[in-house]
Order: sequence, then C-alpha cells, then structure tokens
Amino acid sequence: MSRLDLAGHETLEHMNLAYDHSADTGPTVVCLPMFSMSRTATAAALSPALAGAGLREIYLDLPGHGDTPANCPPTSRAVLDTVCAWLDHHVDAPVLLAGGSYGAYLAAGIARQRPDLVAGLLLVCPGVTIARDSRTLPDDPPLEAPPGWLDAAPTELHAHLDAALGHRTPAVVATVLAALNSGGPGDPTFQQQLQNGPGYALPDENAEVVFDGPVSVITGRQDRIAGYADQFRAMRHYPRGTFTVIDAAGHYLPYEQPTLLRALTQDWLRRTRD
Repeated sequence: MSRLDLAGHETLEHMNLAYDHSADTGPTVVCLPMFSMSRTATAAALSPALAGAGLREIYLDLPGHGDTPANCPPTSRAVLDTVCAWLDHHVDAPVLLAGGSYGAYLAAGIARQRPDLVAGLLLVCPGVTIARDSRTLPDDPPLEAPPGWLDAAPTELHAHLDAALGHRTPAVVATVLAALNSGGPGDPTFQQQLQNGPGYALPDENAEVVFDGPVSVITGRQDRIAGYADQFRAMRHYPRGTFTVIDAAGHYLPYEQPTLLRALTQDWLRRTRD
C-alpha cells in the first residue's frame, strides 16, 4: 500500500471512520470493503486496478471493521447512514464509489438513497439480496483444483474458501488469507450481530430505483457466495451499466483475476469521464 498514506481516525459527533488515502488530487473514488475485511484488504484488491488514473483513492473501514469502532447500531441501514455522514463531511460530492461484496451492496444502496453523493459505481461481486436462501447461486460442480490446494488455510475456512473461490490454487489461497488477516482487528461481536440480525438487509433492497451514472458490475462465474445471476437481473437499475462475468473467478475475484479486474476498471474509469 505504498501509494497510500494513513490519515488516521476522524471524529465528528456521531461518526468515526478510519481511512487511508492516496496523495493524488484527481477525482475521488471511495472504496468500501467486503464484510469483515479491512481497508488494507480493500486497497490490496482495488488499488492495482485503479493505479495510474490520478484518482484520489480513499479506503474506509466500516463501523466494527478494521480500526473503526462499532459506533452505530448493528444494522446495514445504520452502517450506510454512517458512511453517508462521513461522505457529507469529507468529500466534495459527487464521488465515484467502489466496493466488493457487502461494500458493493452498501455502495448500491447509497446510489439509491443518496444519488447526489455518487458519480459512478464499480461493484465487484456485489451482494444484491442479503438473505442467503434468496440468492441465486451456481449449481455447477466447482472447477478442478490441485491436491492440497487448501492445506495452508485454517480448517474452519475450508468450506468457505471451497465455495468462494473459482481460481483454486495454493497461490490464490495464500493471497486471500493475507487479505483476510490484514488491517485492524475489527469487532467480531458487532459483525456477528449485524450479519445475523433482522437489520442486515437494507429496507429498500428490492426498490425499483434507477441510477443513471456509469456503472460496472463485475462477477465471478464460480462465485457460490453471491452468485452472478441476481446481479445481471439488477442491471435494469443501471441504464449506463456494463455487466461482466469472469470464468475461473469466485467471490474473491480481485485476488483471483487481478489483470482482468484492472482492464475492466480502466474501462469504467474511461466511461466516468465521457
């Protein structure tokens, strides 16, 4: 994360988010993490894809994630409101929003609820519907993997990584484990209350709201955590949206297929400047 400088913690009344930012002075892109992951992991995922564009990259730790305390109720609505309050106080809107998985779910929610804050969306393996039994997941058998490809992972993560990864190699597992273990410790109790509580889904998750800025939705063909079919159906909300599904990629797509992610991200950035 050599291009980023630690900006520390900001305290403004009701919200306190840890963040890193780059030294560039171009348009701002605010990047939101996957569930339970830190801004450090987000930078490892997205900074290579954004490099060279002259953007002011900002990486946030959500409440209860990384170095940000659990400073709001354990609901997605409260987390979203906290991020919006941070954006209101810290950036000149509208900005580009990028995110992976839960971070992308929140970014899409911000575009629905506060379109004045958002100039464009980069949604990588986005959550569309939070309830696991409501997701459309691939039912194809997983791709082949070399023997022992999960040996470096803790036993408790084997089932998750087996479902999450499409590019199934020891090198990818090592990269994902490094990301999962990077950054601040977060607040596991808050995360568990959020994920298992009645407020995990945003109230307007199924709202028929159109966002007309440039959007890129990038999904993994073998993503058995969030899938890719629900994301394609959601493209009706994005009249300026591009949808891509990548083979040999799963839910950790930025760490599985970084070269393709960069190419697609650079195309999205070109469209944000048209």
